[in-house]
Amino acid sequence: MIHAAIGSVGLSTRFSAQHAAPALTLFCDFDGPIVDVSDRYYYTYRIGLAEMQMEAARQGVHLPLTCLKKAQFWQMKQERTPDPEIAMRSGLQADQIPQFLDRVREIVNRADLLDRDQLQPGVRWALALLHSQGVRLVLVTLRQEAQARQILRQYRLDGLFSGVWGTRDADAAYLNQADQKAALLEQAMTHAFREGVTPAWMIGDTEADILAGQSVEMPTIGLTCGIRSAAYLQKFQPCRICADLASAAHYLSSLLAVAS
Repeated sequence: MIHAAIGSVGLSTRFSAQHAAPALTLFCDFDGPIVDVSDRYYYTYRIGLAEMQMEAARQGVHLPLTCLKKAQFWQMKQERTPDPEIAMRSGLQADQIPQFLDRVREIVNRADLLDRDQLQPGVRWALALLHSQGVRLVLVTLRQEAQARQILRQYRLDGLFSGVWGTRDADAAYLNQADQKAALLEQAMTHAFREGVTPAWMIGDTEADILAGQSVEMPTIGLTCGIRSAAYLQKFQPCRICADLASAAHYLSSLLAVAS
C-alpha cells in the first residue's frame, strides 16, 4: 500500500444510517463518471488558441491555426495523445507550445468554464440504485473538494455519498497524477472502513483510478464515458470496462444479487 500523505485533503463524514452494514463500498471518481467535463476542456483549448492568435496579431504576425473539432479533440484526449502534440496539430510551433499549455492550465478552472460541466446521463439512476441496495458510496476525486461538494449539492446528490474526499489544489484534477490519487484513495479507505470493513471497488475513467485501486488490491472498473478510451484503459487491466456509471451500477447490482 502507498502511505504518502496529502496535506490538502478535505473530507465530509456524513455517513448514512440507513444501512448499518453496507453490502459493498464503492469508491467513485468524480470527473468522468459523474460529471462530463468535455465541453470545459474543449472550450479551454479554443480560448487558448484564440489568445495565441490575438497576441501574435498585436505583434503584427499572422498565426495560422486550425482549431480541431470537438469530436477530434476529445478522441485525442481519450487516446492519451500528449497535449503538446494536440497543440502542434493545431498549428502551433514548438517554441509557442509551452506558453499555450501554461495558459490552458491557468484558465481551465475559470468560473465561466466550470459552468460548462454537466451531469453525465444516467448518473441519478445509477447512484440511487446502488444506494437503495445498501452500497456505501464514497467520492474520491482530485478535483477541489469545495467544487465537488457544490456540484453534488446543485444536483441534490450529496445525500447519497457517505464520504467526500478531494484536494485543495486547483491543478490536481487536470494533471491527474496516479500517485496522488492512490494516496487519496488509501486515506478514504482507512476512514470508511472504520465504519466496518466491506468488499470494495474503485471506479473511474482514467489510468489514475485503475492504478490507485490496484495499489491497494481493490477490484476496479474503468468507464469510457470520460477522458479515456476503452482501448487505452484496457492497457491497465481493470477488472471490467463499462460504458458509463449506469452500466457499472447494473453490473455491481448483479454481483450483489448473486452474493445474496
